[in-house]
Amino acid sequence: MRREPIPSRNLSVNLGKIRLRNPVIVASGTFGFGEEFEDFFDLNELGAIIPKGISLRPMAGNPPPRLFETEGGILNSIGLQNPGVDVFMKEKLPYFEKIRTPLIVNFFGTTEREYVELARRLAESPRIEGLEMNISCPNVRKCGVVFSTDPRMTYRLVRAVRKAVSIPLMVKLSPNVTDIAAIARSAEEAGADAVSLINTIRAMAVNIHTRRPELGHIIGGLSGPAIKPIALRMVWEVKNAVSIPVIGMGGIMKAEDAIEFLMVGATAIQIGTANLVNPGTALAVARGIREYLDHHGLRKVPSLLLPPA
Repeated sequence: MRREPIPSRNLSVNLGKIRLRNPVIVASGTFGFGEEFEDFFDLNELGAIIPKGISLRPMAGNPPPRLFETEGGILNSIGLQNPGVDVFMKEKLPYFEKIRTPLIVNFFGTTEREYVELARRLAESPRIEGLEMNISCPNVRKCGVVFSTDPRMTYRLVRAVRKAVSIPLMVKLSPNVTDIAAIARSAEEAGADAVSLINTIRAMAVNIHTRRPELGHIIGGLSGPAIKPIALRMVWEVKNAVSIPVIGMGGIMKAEDAIEFLMVGATAIQIGTANLVNPGTALAVARGIREYLDHHGLRKVPSLLLPPA
């Protein structure tokens, strides 16, 4: 059942050159390729769509079990399964021609050359308005481990991609580091237009009856409400370290959660795990932000920013 579209006034934000009708973005890996959600609501009412992450070649992902529900979220070890860039461009991308919502494509590689080649291929499409460069994949081997944890390697990789494409570029950061602000500064200095954070936190679970890990890959990524306080702290730290837009994510299940991220400095937010619980969460969050602004007499989303401490 479709609801009436949410009013767009007061909610628009800018991510560099990309204008969003509202600050709510659906996160990569939790929204399929968009078409899977079209029966639940009008995709044109989203701020932006980030479909499943894309690699240069098809990836089969990790062995099952791949998901495990915890007390405060879920563990996933999907392993970035995807059909590869050729299939994406030929079979998945055409669907978005009928959608007005900005399309930002998440991509990743295992080498600098792969990142550069992928960025170039994706930037050729006029339908793709931005790229989200994933340098933080916690549940696959060889993916971004050095890039996401070393400021110098982050700079080198982002700089190489920045030189290759002019399309708006955001960098998705890993929380599995000592100083995420240092990584964010390196991304900014290398030419990133925005940073998004946080990705999932490395974690595991054990079944005491089978005496085996709950995930086939043993280690997975924890997401959901359990990580929200950590994500908020990291968004706050990064916002105070860079001048480019920050996109916050991590445990946002309702409008109140999103408002917290906007208050600590996020320009926009991403909905991830909540999409798997309730497909209509993203629109409910956008409505809730609008209602909060109206209730408090605030005219724009940036008005939510906390005053200086």
